[in-house]
Amino acid sequence: MFDYEEYLEKVEELLRSKQYAALRDLLLPMEPADIAALLEEAGEESMPLLYRLLPKELAAEVFVELEADSQEMLINGFSNNELKEVLDELYLDDVADIVEEMPATVVIRILDKATPEMRKSINELLKYPEDSAGSIMNMEFLSLKKDMTVEDAFKRIRRVGGDMETINTLYVTDPTRHLLGVLSVRDLLLAEGDDLIEDIMDANVVSVSTLDDKEDVAQAMSKYDFLSMPVVDQEGRLVGIVTVDDAMDVMEEEATEDIEKMAAITPTDKPYLKTSAFETFKARIPWLLLLMVSATFTGLIITSFETSLAALPVLTAYIPMLMDTGGNCGSQASVTVIRALSLDEVDFSDIFQVIWKELRVALLCGLVLAIANFGKMMLVDRMMLGNTSLAPITAAVVCMTLVCAVAVAKFVGCTLPLLAKKIGLDPAVMASPFITTIVDALSLLIYFQFAKNMLGL
Repeated sequence: MFDYEEYLEKVEELLRSKQYAALRDLLLPMEPADIAALLEEAGEESMPLLYRLLPKELAAEVFVELEADSQEMLINGFSNNELKEVLDELYLDDVADIVEEMPATVVIRILDKATPEMRKSINELLKYPEDSAGSIMNMEFLSLKKDMTVEDAFKRIRRVGGDMETINTLYVTDPTRHLLGVLSVRDLLLAEGDDLIEDIMDANVVSVSTLDDKEDVAQAMSKYDFLSMPVVDQEGRLVGIVTVDDAMDVMEEEATEDIEKMAAITPTDKPYLKTSAFETFKARIPWLLLLMVSATFTGLIITSFETSLAALPVLTAYIPMLMDTGGNCGSQASVTVIRALSLDEVDFSDIFQVIWKELRVALLCGLVLAIANFGKMMLVDRMMLGNTSLAPITAAVVCMTLVCAVAVAKFVGCTLPLLAKKIGLDPAVMASPFITTIVDALSLLIYFQFAKNMLGL
């Protein structure tokens, strides 16, 4: 593992003593992502100097790994020549990502220094919907023709491959750029020099459309273990590729967004420590207000049964346990179903299978919890703690409520994410906070109904 603290101490020491040659030698063997993290830790004062010590190609790779505000700070400090050098070394999809993050004044400067071809390609990429495959694809890829020989293919790779992000996977197209096949550099190496590309390519190509959801693309790449995925337009013409590094970024972004939604937080793309307290407050307070208001229904239910609770106060002691258990069971079901939805393991057509499975799980969980709770109530609460007002019939009410509350919680927890997906909402929204609020209210209604019917309250 890379020890940032140790390297940061060395960097700060070399900076203080102005040993810039030694500092450059320290940075050169490191990976771009590690250098970027080190620059972020070094702070805004040291970052420009450290960045300028890097050779041109490595500097471009490090620039892509930096946070958006650090990129903006460096761009503002670049001369026109420095900015042009960085842009020349970046891949188109990385430039497009940077342009999306920057304020208008910085974007104008970037586009002004970009080549006409790059400007055209950036504008094309920015036209695609934000969550589409087209928005994350790289338009720089290496294609071959089916009537080429293996020797011709190698000549083309040597001639133009150095400017490509990846040449591990090669795509075969016709003169109108329609995708015909795929092959790897390994296939070329194992073939004879006079073999035709048409004879060694795989004509069964898995591809995605420019308008496909980028999360679906990332999942497809994971499913097929692809290092790159071809992207075709509506007419089947190859227009770009999505590489594995971009797919991993998408999966991280989507996972982070789902986690934030499941915790009832408005998603943000800023790192935690770079998000101000006020921004964090704005992301959290709307959901907290909504959940607080919705939780008042729980209070109304308790208030409506106030007379019953006054007649048998011991019932009050078990309200938190019933609500917590129901909420936990609902959260378990919802998280499991949300994960299954995100991995395309289930969809809305499977709703009855999901309900049937969760109800069986609920029955088993509910019975075990009820038996354990009945024993605890009789042995600990009644005998050891001397709570003589706790009669077996009261314990039975609590335990029967427990079984029903678990069943209801599992039902609510598994159906709400499926329904959300069906109507076009993010299933992650229907996670712990909402499930818990709904299940709390239902658990109380079940509890008081059992108490009313069995205890005559």
